[in-house]
Amino acid sequence: MSRTLVIGDIHGAYKALVQVLERAKITEEDKLIFLGDYVDGWSGSVEVVRLLMELNRKQECVFLRGNHESLTIDWMHGHNENIQWLSHGGSATVKSYEAISIEEKAEHCSFLEDLLYYYIDNKNRLFVHGGFTNQRGVEAEFYKEYLTWDRTLWEMALAINPNLSVEDSMYPKRLKNYNEIFIGHTPVTYCGFTIPTKAANVWNIDTGAAFYGKVSVMDVDTNEFWQSDSVVELYPNEFGRNGK
Repeated sequence: MSRTLVIGDIHGAYKALVQVLERAKITEEDKLIFLGDYVDGWSGSVEVVRLLMELNRKQECVFLRGNHESLTIDWMHGHNENIQWLSHGGSATVKSYEAISIEEKAEHCSFLEDLLYYYIDNKNRLFVHGGFTNQRGVEAEFYKEYLTWDRTLWEMALAINPNLSVEDSMYPKRLKNYNEIFIGHTPVTYCGFTIPTKAANVWNIDTGAAFYGKVSVMDVDTNEFWQSDSVVELYPNEFGRNGK
């Protein structure tokens, strides 16, 4: 039976991605929805993108753009190196791309440029990297890059009184646009969680792989999930985005 699986932030943790896909026992019948932030952090950014491109040739995949993809695309186009980006995982991506050919780098850049800003399935479930700010939903967002950077959606979902009815006039209009919303971008580990976490109708699948956490995969229909080992255990000689 085919499944729809959503995959959280990876941040160059190729070993963790391979491990969690094996644990989820993915098949070519499964639909895979990746929420973005494939690069920046650990040393496997090139290998991650290669694997995503390979999966795309084998089965139905949806690839969303994260803010780190946008930053990496800027670098690939030769724009001035962003010092803030380099200190937040970009330096590992630069190093990862040193050994590959100009042709393959161009292929990766083309793949990243084609990433979607959001995806809405036939059950009115929204998949987006960061969030959105427009009350009418993602299609009405004035600046697409907000969809990769927003954190207010998740903060709002966490802050809602769980006893507040959806029909209440005080209930946030943003959340009424979709049956469920799946995001990454803001690690749930910031709030003390270690697994995919739901607040209101928002599922956050970023379980802190860039730092001390794991890469997570979740079945969007059953909410069953699988996780890699902590990425620091798979890359014991690296810092990821944990600083030096």
